Amino acid sequence: MAREPESALAVATRALARRDFSERGLRDRLRRAAVDPAEAEDALGALLRAGLLNDRRFALSRAGSLAERGKGDAAIRYDLEQQGLAADEIEAALASLEPERERAERVVARRGGGSATARLLARRGFAEDAVDAAVARDA
Repeated sequence: MAREPESALAVATRALARRDFSERGLRDRLRRAAVDPAEAEDALGALLRAGLLNDRRFALSRAGSLAERGKGDAAIRYDLEQQGLAADEIEAALASLEPERERAERVVARRGGGSATARLLARRGFAEDAVDAAVARDA
């Protein structure tokens, strides 16, 4: 006997129970689950109206999580862009974070200064001025 396909709302709420998604991220999840596109749009609309799907909240949460993991503003911005978030949501999320320079200084305090730490900060998406200031402060 063929299995009845799951409703878009069931797939979406199960996904949201595990973690937060951007609207585009959840739309992609529904597409991968082979949910009917019209049903997916209806489910997304219902979740948006109910406040269970909120790109601004997702952006703030995701940016905070990435910052805690030692990422700089450029890396956070790139990640949020890849999640399909609007520029104003990305900028609001970045503005809500502790200044990049202070996050870089914390990494330097933990690892020590020097060229290896400067390269690490650059790879993690910290701006050149934040890297220079954090490493110089440790010197």
